[in-house]
Amino acid sequence: MTTKDAIHFGPRLVGTPTGKLRAAVLVKPTASIEQANPLPGEPGAVFARTLEQHEILRKTLEYFGVETIVLEARGEDPYESSVADAAVAFEDGVTIMRPSAMSRRAEADRMQSEFARLDVPLAGHIEAPGLLDGGDVLLVGGTAFVGVSARGNAIGRAGFAAVAKAHGYRVVEVRLAADAPSLRAVASAVASDTLVLSCDKVELDAFAGFKTIVLERGEDMAAGVLCLGEHHVIADVRYRTSLAIMRKAGLVVEGIDLYDFEKIGLTPSLLALALKRD
Repeated sequence: MTTKDAIHFGPRLVGTPTGKLRAAVLVKPTASIEQANPLPGEPGAVFARTLEQHEILRKTLEYFGVETIVLEARGEDPYESSVADAAVAFEDGVTIMRPSAMSRRAEADRMQSEFARLDVPLAGHIEAPGLLDGGDVLLVGGTAFVGVSARGNAIGRAGFAAVAKAHGYRVVEVRLAADAPSLRAVASAVASDTLVLSCDKVELDAFAGFKTIVLERGEDMAAGVLCLGEHHVIADVRYRTSLAIMRKAGLVVEGIDLYDFEKIGLTPSLLALALKRD
């Protein structure tokens, strides 16, 4: 089920990775989210609150002109709301990923069926035995950063790199800290030449040549913002120090409460799959 069924995607999906966001897919959380392992020092997620926070995210996106396609979760994996893991959109189509968690493999197939129903073209997919979560892929400018972690393998990264290069991107692998939930939880593109990064969770040298806004220790996932357009982002409101740093650096930051998702490593950047950008 979706809130929008008449979106026209046409031949051009994501023109630029940080262009104005026009359409996005979200997946509603289910009660299984309470079974997710919280991050160290955090309590578990509360299902009722995730529903409220997810609806606030949807309304915020629509307030800024983003058409949302909200899908009902069909599996029992607590992380199914991390819809960005399922696919990565390029200008002419989406690439279907192959999630590393066995319990999430069917999500990619369901998403492919949903794209077919919406007449969204496919640009490729990760073949078995390749593994790679979309949350470990970050596009900015003409570069595709790919996180190197236990959530993917070399075959999956090579497969995605081939697709990305065919779309004109150079590919740079980025080593992540062992406790980083995903690349896009600790690094985000906020303009064609600018990224927000956690100081401890990513290999900073990998981003040479880009402007970087490096956040302080202790608010690592504050870097997992959702880009609405050049220098305009949605962030979790609880990271006050990081929000102040980003605003001082010239970003327009929309702060909303997504705490129950952040407890289990899901940031704004992971809760929405961009399908159309100018």
